[in-house]
Amino acid sequence: MKEDNFKLPEKIAKDIKLAKYAGFCYGVKRAVETVKKLKCENPDKNVFVLGELIHNTHVIHELEKLGIKTLTEIPEKGEGICVIRSHGESPEVIEKIKQAGFEPVDLTCPDVKKVQQKAIELAKDGYFVVIVGKEEHPEVIAIKANAKLWSDKVIVAANPEQLEPYKDKIKAHKRVGVVVQTTQRITTLNSIVEYLTSVAKEIHIANTICQSTAMRQAEAKELAGESDLVIVVGSKKSANTTHLAEILKDITNTIHIENAEELAEYKDLIEKSNKISVTAGASTPQDIIEAVLNKLKQF
Repeated sequence: MKEDNFKLPEKIAKDIKLAKYAGFCYGVKRAVETVKKLKCENPDKNVFVLGELIHNTHVIHELEKLGIKTLTEIPEKGEGICVIRSHGESPEVIEKIKQAGFEPVDLTCPDVKKVQQKAIELAKDGYFVVIVGKEEHPEVIAIKANAKLWSDKVIVAANPEQLEPYKDKIKAHKRVGVVVQTTQRITTLNSIVEYLTSVAKEIHIANTICQSTAMRQAEAKELAGESDLVIVVGSKKSANTTHLAEILKDITNTIHIENAEELAEYKDLIEKSNKISVTAGASTPQDIIEAVLNKLKQF
C-alpha cells in the first residue's frame, strides 16, 4: 500500500532545566571577590592563599593569572598578604602566618565560623564533641583544631562505624555534643545521632549544615524526581558537589562532570534523555555552568 502521507517523526526537543541554587554560594562568592579586590588594591604586594581558595581548578588558574598565588605550606619567612580561605584554619596556623611575616586576612565562611564557635562552646561546657564529617577535609581539620584547644575529647566521624572504637569512652562520658561539617548530608547526621542515642545519656545536637547546602540539596532532589537525567557540575574534590551527586544517584540517572568537555563521554545517555536538569556545587563558577548548558543544546 502506498503511504503518501507518511512522515518521519520530528526530533523531540529536550527539556533542560537549570536549578535555581546552582553555583557559587555566599561564602565562596565573598572569598573569590575579596581576594581579587585585595590584589587590585595592593598591586605591589604579594597576595597568597594558604591552600586552594576553593575546590575548583578553573578558578585557581584564573587567580594565578591575576598574580594571586597558592601556598601549600607556610614558609619560615614571608612578605605580603596571606589569605585564610573559606574553610577556615586553626588559631595555631594563623599565629604561624603572623610569625612568618605575613599580614593575615581571614576569609573563613561565616557559616563555618559558626560551626567552629559551637564546637568550642561544647568543648568548654564539658561535652564529648563529635564532628560529623570527613576527617581529611580542611573545614573539619580547622573545626577539630579549634575545639581541641579546650578539650581532648573531640573526634570526627563520617558514619556510625567510625564511632565504634570510642563507644566505651562515650558511654563513660555520658554527655555528647554534635556539630556538622557545613556541606554534609542530613542522612549522615541522622545515622550518627541514631547510633549515639543508644550510647550516650545526653546528646546536644547542633545541625550546622549551612542553609545554602540544605536548599541546594532539597531543590536538586525535587528536580531529580521529574528528570530522566541530572547533571551535577563541579570539582570532584568538592565535598558539597560530590554529596549532591551521591544523593541524586538514588533518585534518577546522574552524572558528575567538571566541565562541558566531559559531556561527550555520556553522549548516548544524554541523547536518550528528554528531561534533563542541571545543578552545580557551591564552588562552580557561572561561566562553567553556562558552557555546560550551551553544549547540551547541541545534542
